[in-house]
Amino acid sequence: MDEAAFVGALVALLVGLVVGKAWERYKLRGGRWIDRRKARESPHYILGLNFLVSNQIDLAIEELNNAAGLDADALEVHMILGNLCREKGQVGRAIQVHQNLLQQSELSRIEHAYVLLCLGLDFRRGGFVDRALETFNEVLRLDPDNRYALLNLEKLHEEQHQWTEAYAIRQRTMARAEPDAQDGHRTILAFLQTEIGREAQRHSDSTQAISRYEAAIELDDGTVPAYLNLGDVHLAAGDTKGAISAWERIIDMAPERAYLAFERLADAYPKSGAPKKFPDLCHRLINENPLDWRARQALGSHLAEKGALREALELLLEALIHNPHALSIHQSIWHVLTELGLEARLVKRYIELTKGAVFYLDPHICTHCRYRSTELLWQCPQCHEWNTFLEERIAPAKEATEPLADRV
Repeated sequence: MDEAAFVGALVALLVGLVVGKAWERYKLRGGRWIDRRKARESPHYILGLNFLVSNQIDLAIEELNNAAGLDADALEVHMILGNLCREKGQVGRAIQVHQNLLQQSELSRIEHAYVLLCLGLDFRRGGFVDRALETFNEVLRLDPDNRYALLNLEKLHEEQHQWTEAYAIRQRTMARAEPDAQDGHRTILAFLQTEIGREAQRHSDSTQAISRYEAAIELDDGTVPAYLNLGDVHLAAGDTKGAISAWERIIDMAPERAYLAFERLADAYPKSGAPKKFPDLCHRLINENPLDWRARQALGSHLAEKGALREALELLLEALIHNPHALSIHQSIWHVLTELGLEARLVKRYIELTKGAVFYLDPHICTHCRYRSTELLWQCPQCHEWNTFLEERIAPAKEATEPLADRV
């Protein structure tokens, strides 16, 4: 190639690059060339994003409105603006913004899908369940792998207690997930199977319920409510030993949740001819975990019912040392103290142990959205995530410096 040809090819390449960049940045509308990046490069857009980051939503909406006025077709600016309106509770305006975007004739398939996703979120926030379901399904028609549409579709079905449909959607999500995310999806499938089983149990279909609970356990052997409900079905059918077997599996698979089966086991053991098995179980759990205050409380309450009040009080006071903030322990202690005639020496010991204790009724907290509850919930009523509740402790548990029995 001679020098003239080389220079000609180089010039052609440069011209092509310039034309390509111009085509990327500008478009012809109404006989005029419009700068595609004009809205995004405006100070209003930058200010809007800054206000958004600092959680000043009203100011962000104002600045993004100004940015959107520079280019009516600035897709991302209008999408953000609509989403902010939805978060502010202006659902009608959000729907209008996103529906107007759908009228643009040059949307790509993916852009169309994401605008529909925003519209579906608007409908869901506004309580238009049928329209939200229809919109999310349309997103999946355009973009079958859109995990946000799958997630919202599943949550809509869960909110309507349509557990079978939610299960099918989660299976689709799991099929598209990475290998290291499979365990998390199986856990959620197990909880959904449990809910399907509970639905069958409510309709007195014990065979179907047992099948669903066993399927849940096969998916994730740590699904505690499946064991609890499976035992309940066996007990209702007169199979006490089968019920005990299901509840005892919780102790092996999730010992930190064993307390959920205490009351059931305490009632079932005597019916199976093993009245001493519950105290033995509590002693075993205490030996395996010296900080287990729930086993101490359960055993103390059990002994109090049998009339062994002083032994019961010692166990309850030990439980109090390990968790001085649990109101239920205090209630159990006062019940025993009352039965013992409120002996001054025992009441004084109790008062000494509770100095500085703070009582609260809602120790369970969702790790996803920080929602608080008085009881352990398997699905958060606020963010609707599964198995996210932990028991919050105000202060670490303390070891007893000497046996309580020596201080009576």
